Amino acid sequence: MSRLNQLMDLVGELVLGRNRLLQLITEARTEHDARADTDESLRLDSLLGELEEASDKVDYTTTELQSAIMQTRMVEVGQVFGKFPRVVRDLAREFDKQIDLTVEGEDTELDKSLVEEIGDPLLHLVRNAADHGIEPPEERKEKGKDPRGEIHLSASHAGNHIIIEIADDGAGLDPDALRRKAIEKDVLTEDEATDLSDSEAYQLIFRPGFSTTEEVGQVSGRGVGMDVVKTNLAELNGTIDIDSTPGEGTRFTLKLPLTLAILQSMLVRSGAETFAIPLYAVSEAVRLEPGMIETIQEGEVIEHRDQVIPVMRLGEVLDVQSPDAGGQRADRFTEEQDAYAVVVNVAHRRAALVVDELISQEEVVIKSLGDYLKSVPGIAGSTILGDGQVIMVLDIGEMIQHEEFAAEEEGAEAADADGVPAASSK
Repeated sequence: MSRLNQLMDLVGELVLGRNRLLQLITEARTEHDARADTDESLRLDSLLGELEEASDKVDYTTTELQSAIMQTRMVEVGQVFGKFPRVVRDLAREFDKQIDLTVEGEDTELDKSLVEEIGDPLLHLVRNAADHGIEPPEERKEKGKDPRGEIHLSASHAGNHIIIEIADDGAGLDPDALRRKAIEKDVLTEDEATDLSDSEAYQLIFRPGFSTTEEVGQVSGRGVGMDVVKTNLAELNGTIDIDSTPGEGTRFTLKLPLTLAILQSMLVRSGAETFAIPLYAVSEAVRLEPGMIETIQEGEVIEHRDQVIPVMRLGEVLDVQSPDAGGQRADRFTEEQDAYAVVVNVAHRRAALVVDELISQEEVVIKSLGDYLKSVPGIAGSTILGDGQVIMVLDIGEMIQHEEFAAEEEGAEAADADGVPAASSK
């Protein structure tokens, strides 16, 4: 693996060199086209044509080499799935239940570094399906079900992602019970709980310390597990969706990138700075029109596709200076300014990042910032563009989480100053 990692690093450098070469050729062609048709210009045109042909071959070879090495790093996800049959048998014996586990797609391949990281989240989900999901045989008979419950674990590819599903035919999630538990634990007020849709209520299980089990056992009731799943997936730049029908079962869908080393990214500008947003986190980008940004409870939101999405101004979050503001931070969006909202979604956290300009889509190689800067919130690393510029690659999940925590802290401080208990800001 150390040799493969070294090869991957070298391919990363090759990708950066390829991007630089293509950038220089584009600039040379632009400069050439601006000149008159002189004899020197004609000779340069011939040389540029040959250079472009050679660069196309380098581009093709680099892409193929990158793909080959990434394939070499791939291992079958069955290495993780293989331990779950015994886990389910042990849990069925412990809970006195009858559970069958079916596995599909064990030969689906994933980067070895990711395979090593997804074991714990999957284990939490399988254990919860056996404990919370599948009912005891007597209860299943009363409901007209087969006494033997079933857990289905599957993996498949979808573009540059891997999709892992954990489904059970158990009791399903009760959104009303989740709302009541949230009120009991002071996670939400009664009004906030009433306003939650069923899909939003399902997301409550990812709150730290949240558990619907009354009795504390070895597997459940301690309020740990599902929040760990969401945190681990966010660190892997993954997402998790829940689809549940009370009385029929629950399905968890995990979406993970195939690799974290070389990413397709959207380049955006905010103020004087350029940033790279990993494309797996981007749902879409929309041009902001006057009046699109509204204020609700002192927080800015946009309504898009029948959803209310919180707004994060990238220039303010990262304290970006405007190139023409005398060293001051970039101004807030006004009706006269052009701006865009990049709708991002990581681990079920959604936000609309307000930026000044959408530049391009580009393949970037993430470089570590080193030990001294590795803990900067919202920054996953850095990369080098074709023109030699060093820019930051954003960690969208961590950025949204950091802003949510800051908003909750601000709300708590404001409530304490007014002498009233602080309500949840989410």
